[in-house]
Amino acid sequence: MIDYLSCSSTKKLIELALEEDIGSGDITTQSLVPRHALGQGEIVAKQDAIICGLDLARLVFKRLDKTIDFKTGYTDGQTVYAGKTVASVSGALAGLLTAERTALNFLQRLSGIATKARRHIQSLRKTSATLVDTRKTTPGWRVLEKYAVRVGGAANHRMGLYDGVLIKDNHIAACGGILNAVNLARKNLSHLIKIEVETTTIAEVREALEANADVIMLDNMDLDQIKAAVAQINKKALVEISGGITADKLAVLASTGVDLISMGALTHSASAVDLSMNIIQQTQ
Repeated sequence: MIDYLSCSSTKKLIELALEEDIGSGDITTQSLVPRHALGQGEIVAKQDAIICGLDLARLVFKRLDKTIDFKTGYTDGQTVYAGKTVASVSGALAGLLTAERTALNFLQRLSGIATKARRHIQSLRKTSATLVDTRKTTPGWRVLEKYAVRVGGAANHRMGLYDGVLIKDNHIAACGGILNAVNLARKNLSHLIKIEVETTTIAEVREALEANADVIMLDNMDLDQIKAAVAQINKKALVEISGGITADKLAVLASTGVDLISMGALTHSASAVDLSMNIIQQTQ
């Protein structure tokens, strides 16, 4: 699994986020706060949430000023309650003020994804189904957002086009059918790589079975079709369902015996958690 903190995309994203916010300089802070002024702030939760991105927020503050001290009694994945202090920051007051929004943006976004994932997996507790994400992530944020999904208790699908085979409808059309597409994949890839095929009809499910696909995705099928497909597959391949998955459908869908439920909404529709930073002390 990729270490999201040491990943080059994370480092680039921090630089980009600070650059786009600060530009040639934080003119408000520069005009109001003496360079030698010190301060202390608290990051406070304004709603109950699963916190995620604490180490990332620390990196943002320290990227701006290495002397800033970031302390927290929480670790990613823990529940924070409204009104509670999530973390405290102290050091150069100008650095605290300038880094505040960027640090909070990361923390709020990732906590929102983790909170949504945690809430949704509760519907699957009595089933063997695993909730997974998709590639529907914010450009540049994929490593971070998929980390937040794991923190929330769900799992990752493939990270990108490079680490998993998923033969979709356009691949099938380009290859002239499921059987030919799977055969080409097996011919050109290592035997260690699993092959997943997207299907939209029971006829396509049968084709994927005949091709010995390792995973069969049931895309945008209704409940009766899913049940029929699960019976047809009969444990000969892993079964994934995808397309239009909403929270209210999770328990019923999981009860059909599918192995995986992929949900793009885990990342593309998660609401940011409401957090704020308050300066509680300053010295000149």
